Amino acid sequence: MRTTNADVIVLGNGAIGSAVAWRCAQRGLAVTVLDPDPARGAWHTAAGMLAPVTELHYAESALLRLNLDSLTRYPAFAAELTELTGLPTGLQECGTVSIAWDGADLAALRDLHAFGRSLGLPGELLTGRELHALEPALTPGLPGGLLAAGDHQVDPRLLHAALVAAGERARVRAVAAAGSVVLSGDRVTGVRLPDGTQLSAAHVVLAAGAWSGTVDGLPESTRPGVRPVKGQTLRLRLPGPPRLAHVVRGSIKGVPIYVLPRTDGTYVVGASAEEVGFDQSPRAGAVYELLRDAQSLMPELGEAVLAEISTGLRPGSPDNAPSIGPSAITGLIHATGHYRNGILLTPVTADAVADLISTGQLPDGLAAFTPDRFRVSA
Repeated sequence: MRTTNADVIVLGNGAIGSAVAWRCAQRGLAVTVLDPDPARGAWHTAAGMLAPVTELHYAESALLRLNLDSLTRYPAFAAELTELTGLPTGLQECGTVSIAWDGADLAALRDLHAFGRSLGLPGELLTGRELHALEPALTPGLPGGLLAAGDHQVDPRLLHAALVAAGERARVRAVAAAGSVVLSGDRVTGVRLPDGTQLSAAHVVLAAGAWSGTVDGLPESTRPGVRPVKGQTLRLRLPGPPRLAHVVRGSIKGVPIYVLPRTDGTYVVGASAEEVGFDQSPRAGAVYELLRDAQSLMPELGEAVLAEISTGLRPGSPDNAPSIGPSAITGLIHATGHYRNGILLTPVTADAVADLISTGQLPDGLAAFTPDRFRVSA
């Protein structure tokens, strides 16, 4: 049996895993990242909204703080990646508009705006006339909206390519294979590859997204409670410059919808959410509903070319918040369960895990998201 050594092994080479690997390598650690199929990651389907304000939910104040922390890191994070690799990340500081479809939606937006203000969040309520002046391509007659000028977007596919390239420059070793975690008592000692090769490491980072709960070698009691949540996004294309200046989101008769304008004339439309296990086959009904609602929101999209249908799996946790930090097994670290915030939380997760491994301390802002919150007492 062949044996190779590393300081850190990262299981999963998606957005989170590749960012963790890069940040660890920057700290002088020898890093190997394993993934049998990196293209299957949620990053490939994700739209890339960086939207802590317009993603605000009443029971998620701790997650809001983490989202805001990560958002403040994004400009420097993206600039560093581009400087190192020469590759773009697609970061657009464009702001986001949440629209109200009817009077009930407008009342809900006003309540959410008031709640956000109580937490110190910026946001500007818009009348129907102001909304139309801001985004004239939207369907006429909308009663109003909410402008979150600090909620932006990034292109996850460009971001992932830059992260992988940065890792290569930092000498991260990438292996296209799955790995089985190897334990000695309650301590991780490395990972075994399918061909029998033993990779030894004092730290193994579980960053396999929706597949994190299926990794071989983990005792059942320590498996992360991560489930796959299927989502579909569409990529539509219109000739000429973008018709939208902001990310636009809202709901059409209670069904969530968002449209992200890219600078190349592409519009990303999403996203459905289905609890159907690991089935990634496109569903015709979901595609129809997204097209219908996107056209209702922005009529010109009825003339767009349907360039792509993409299906991916978000990693949902029991409370739909991430699991980041040390597990019950010494040396095994979680960086998973990010659900709908994986792209947004990439910078803060990577920094936190690299800090934990290099200093032994998890930053204070992550205390509410450690895996032990799911641990059942004996």
